[in-house]
Amino acid sequence: MTGAFDMGGRAKARCDLLGVPPYSEVDGQLTRRFLSPAHDAALDTLSLWITEAGMTVRRDAAGNLIGRYEGASPDAPALLIGSHIDSVRNGGRYDGPLGILLGVDLIEALHDAGRRLPFALEVIAFGDEEGSRFAASMSCSRAVAGTLDPAAVLGMIDAEGVTLAQAFTAFGLDPARITEAARKPSDVIAFLEAHIEQGPVLEAEGLALGVVTAIAAQKRLMVRISGMAGHAGTTPMPLRKDPGPAAAECILALERICRAGTDNLVGTVGRMTALPGAFNVIPGAVEFSMDIRAETSATRDAAVEAITTEIHTIAARRGLTATVTLMQALDESPCDPDLTALLESAVGDLGLPVRRLPSGAGHDAMVMADLCPTAMLFIRCEGGISHNPAESVTEADCALAAQAMLAFVERLADRDPRPSTGSG
Repeated sequence: MTGAFDMGGRAKARCDLLGVPPYSEVDGQLTRRFLSPAHDAALDTLSLWITEAGMTVRRDAAGNLIGRYEGASPDAPALLIGSHIDSVRNGGRYDGPLGILLGVDLIEALHDAGRRLPFALEVIAFGDEEGSRFAASMSCSRAVAGTLDPAAVLGMIDAEGVTLAQAFTAFGLDPARITEAARKPSDVIAFLEAHIEQGPVLEAEGLALGVVTAIAAQKRLMVRISGMAGHAGTTPMPLRKDPGPAAAECILALERICRAGTDNLVGTVGRMTALPGAFNVIPGAVEFSMDIRAETSATRDAAVEAITTEIHTIAARRGLTATVTLMQALDESPCDPDLTALLESAVGDLGLPVRRLPSGAGHDAMVMADLCPTAMLFIRCEGGISHNPAESVTEADCALAAQAMLAFVERLADRDPRPSTGSG
């Protein structure tokens, strides 16, 4: 069963359509931040495609878009299928949206065949996974999973000085109602996410698909090193309290600690700002982010402790002060063993080798594990490139992903004792 359209290939084509304005805030690149006009435009078009696929559609209190295809019984719990619709700045077209649109294709194929399953199917487009506008990520999936603390996020400020609460209001949402997006565990049977690998393993091994075993633990930190602003031409080097070189030393310490680590420990500084930010002023403070990840929380936490100690040591040695603020902590998230086995069988049904691999990138699935069992499918991407306009996938691989997802859903339906209806 593939429907009367190019299942998988069409999902890729639709990702390409969403890669330009008005679905991007910037002409010539894809930048689609949470609660932006580009986000709103993408949801409007997704709503049309979801409706055409035979689903009802709604936006929830957290800004997620949800399409629902009822099961044989209208009150049946749902299998959720989805990913995120937001992007990083100047990102790729398939990171996130591909998983949503593969779900739309899958459900449209079932609808065209008149097939109803023992459970409902829902496609969900999470609004914020990347955290490219506000400091914390995955706020929308955390809202659905019931683990979001509104007090911890609604006051966050973007680069333009807009709070998350203000952005919600401008988007037509009530920030006071964000927790209403939470789902009951009894209403959800599982969550399936398909996503590009964002790494080179599948391509290196000549494989189209991989089955994810677990998602790495991560912590996000904001570091501020404070000194004394001064004139760039009149303050002698020995008399300066310049936080810039100290920040550079801290970044090198992060690199050294992570290079020496185990469990695929990695550390990244993705944002850095010198204040006040003038050519001819010694900065009074430097702020930078740190993203630290590993396969286990223990390894991640040890690295965070080590770099935090070094940051304070470096600052004190230079006569500066440092603050390190934890912005987000996500523990490692194993995928459900039973669902993973079903997904492996579905990939094997296509005659493909089954490759199990962990995910170093964070995904909404790791948050949804607090609500329900999760499974995750990786799709090969060219060169392992992601978070980059050069991000690329093939129609053939997308078609295989859609077929594997459909086979997974069918296997899950066969395991459910409640009746299904229709052909197939």
